[in-house]
Amino acid sequence: MLIYPDEYGLNPNDGYPQKKDFLVTRQEDGKGAGVYTKNNIKRGEFVARITGNIVPNIVQHSLQITPTTHLYDPYFTGYLLHSCSPNIFLDMTEFEIWALRDIEAGQALTMDYASTEDVLFKQFPCLCDTPNCRFWITGRKEMVNPEGLRVIKQKLKALGRESSDIVTLEVECE
Repeated sequence: MLIYPDEYGLNPNDGYPQKKDFLVTRQEDGKGAGVYTKNNIKRGEFVARITGNIVPNIVQHSLQITPTTHLYDPYFTGYLLHSCSPNIFLDMTEFEIWALRDIEAGQALTMDYASTEDVLFKQFPCLCDTPNCRFWITGRKEMVNPEGLRVIKQKLKALGRESSDIVTLEVECE
């Protein structure tokens, strides 16, 4: 059974995500959202084909195809979690997902939102806690907003990083 609704008319043999392979959780009662694999996936392996509705504007759960075209997918890709060290890559030309590294069953599929988005629907603090975490997530063409600058400063201070790192951020964000 596919994750996408039946009215999409998709063929299960075409690589679209199936419920037997993935668990999609939605944020309810304070519980987090995400897409989790039920199977081990090897680095370089095809993960899934994606689809959705083409929309002209950025909306929550959309992915940028071109600067003026977005794929709205409230069923699967709209719930992919962000990580500064992602485990998947989205090919927005072919509408495919590929594994960047081995992914164990039960792990969330994670992407770097800046890899597909010029501007995010909404900037937010990063919770990935990877060694190369940027602490605040933006699109690849947008500056960190004032709230993000505060979050980054707090994180850098907590890590005992140099004050010059903070000054550099302030200059870049003005």
